[in-house]
Amino acid sequence: MLLKSILPEFDTVPAKREERVNMSLFPEQMACALAESKCDEVFEKYPDATVIGCDTIVVFGKEVLGKPKNRDDAAATLKRLSGNTHYVITAVCVQNKYKKLTEYERTEVKFNVLSDEFIKIYVDSGSPLDKAGSYGIQDGGLVKEYYGNYTNVVGLPIQLTKKLLEKVNDI
Repeated sequence: MLLKSILPEFDTVPAKREERVNMSLFPEQMACALAESKCDEVFEKYPDATVIGCDTIVVFGKEVLGKPKNRDDAAATLKRLSGNTHYVITAVCVQNKYKKLTEYERTEVKFNVLSDEFIKIYVDSGSPLDKAGSYGIQDGGLVKEYYGNYTNVVGLPIQLTKKLLEKVNDI
């Protein structure tokens, strides 16, 4: 788990509210709002803790690609991304009883050209079904190159998270 590289001990408490996306926001604002909503929900239950909330979105052209609805949606998304460039934006919100900070990171990702057979095998693996943009960069064969932070595309930009934790805990 990525977070262990900077925070050896922590508890994982998933936010349970339905994610509501305000489509009138810029993608960066959207990611920040979702990260803050998750952080706020957990912080309400644990007001004496330092809480981290994050959210990742994928932007292709002017469209925000969320998690796929089903296998067909995942396959269609992968077909669209095949051979093309998109952006991954991950927002991180960190708060305790003294401070709340939110920032985001953006990474450009270029996909390999994916064959229909590759897409079918990948979708059948189940891996893309719970991921924004229907893929994980850590899954082989998808990404040709990226410009920016690898851990941002995985879903938790480690250096940004570390920086925010240090700022929030520096009272």
